[in-house]
Amino acid sequence: MTTNNISPKPLFSSALKAAARFALLMLATLAATTAFAQDRAITLDEALKLGIQNSKVLKLSQSRIDQAVSQYEQAKDRALPTGKASFGYNRAQIPANNLKLGEENLTLPTSANAWLGTLSLNQTIWAGGKLRYAQKSTELLTQVARLDAENDKDQIAYAVISAYYNLYKVLQSKKVVDQNLATIDAQIKQAQRFFDQGLVTKNDVLRFQLQRSNIQLNGIDLENNRKIINYNMNILLGLPETTELNIAQIDNSTRDVAPLANYLDTAMANRPELRQADVRAKVADYNVKSIQANLSPSLSASGSAYYVGISGNPIPKSGNFITPISLGLTLGWDFGALWTNKNKVKQAKLEREEVTINKSIDSDNIRNEVNQNYQNYKTAVDKINLLQTSINQAQENNRILENKYRSNISSSIDRADAQTLLYQAEINLELAKADAGLAYYTLLKSTGKLNK
Repeated sequence: MTTNNISPKPLFSSALKAAARFALLMLATLAATTAFAQDRAITLDEALKLGIQNSKVLKLSQSRIDQAVSQYEQAKDRALPTGKASFGYNRAQIPANNLKLGEENLTLPTSANAWLGTLSLNQTIWAGGKLRYAQKSTELLTQVARLDAENDKDQIAYAVISAYYNLYKVLQSKKVVDQNLATIDAQIKQAQRFFDQGLVTKNDVLRFQLQRSNIQLNGIDLENNRKIINYNMNILLGLPETTELNIAQIDNSTRDVAPLANYLDTAMANRPELRQADVRAKVADYNVKSIQANLSPSLSASGSAYYVGISGNPIPKSGNFITPISLGLTLGWDFGALWTNKNKVKQAKLEREEVTINKSIDSDNIRNEVNQNYQNYKTAVDKINLLQTSINQAQENNRILENKYRSNISSSIDRADAQTLLYQAEINLELAKADAGLAYYTLLKSTGKLNK
């Protein structure tokens, strides 16, 4: 019996080549992913410029402005004269063309051709001012559309600023986490060394390790929030979704605030909503006048020219066609409006009153908003000052307990608690600075001065 020995070398060689190809494929994929992911440090001014430039909402606002302008131009066109022209051919067949009138016989042709052309112009001279009121109303509505766009621009700018500061808060918190992880790692090494020397118990080491795990959990949450904010900002700014954003710079300095009355006066003068209310009030006034104009008589002028040719030739010789021309003035009055128009006027006046009431409500809401944002900013500044003091206290407490722990005077629990207090104070200070910056921009937005 003969036994065939199969060498394993070819199989091993094939497996090695497959593994090599797989490794190269993974390296290429990783390289491609790295190439597509871009790191970008961005300033707040750059973010605002990109957000406003790429905003789909602002593009829609511009479209609404263009529509309002088009409606205004159409209103102007309605004041122009109207004109019509037509030219037609008719052929008549007359099978029974003999007509007896007593002793006389009238014989008609068996067929007849006719050409008929008309040209007319009509111009409204007076209609109670309704055309002028329509033009003014549509012109004012164009201003409303522009104020809508201005308000949308403020909203977009504030959304960019809010996202920018939120990303800053997350990134700063991650820095504090990394710093604290480095510190706790050093403490774990020291505690392990003390444990090996019999100076502390195993529980002391575990206490630091547990603290490290808690910090890591916080870091995981922060990274998840960073990814969400980063993705939303990329969409908001029109950047590739894989762009990794970093904060280039941010102004954490506190701003001096003027008295509350100054911000209230600024808001009353600049908020788009209140300016829109003033424009809408004018539109409502013109609407009342336009309806009242229904009681007025109207005067219009017209001119018409006709061409009537009875020959088969559209341009026959003289004597085979006529060209009558007519000019006229028409004075009309729909006196039924005397009893049908009064309720329409009443409704228009009620709508005008509603605009005034809505402005008063908006004014009260804006005052409340400005006051709330003003107090929030002052509170945010006060928190920064208080947290700076608490950090100084936490740092001193941490230093004292660290020295005591190294001298084996304090427990690991006291040492860990001191670090936790310092860690929390550092995070709170960074968050408070970002909150104060955002609160300042929120105050500006409520006064209508965010983009000015």
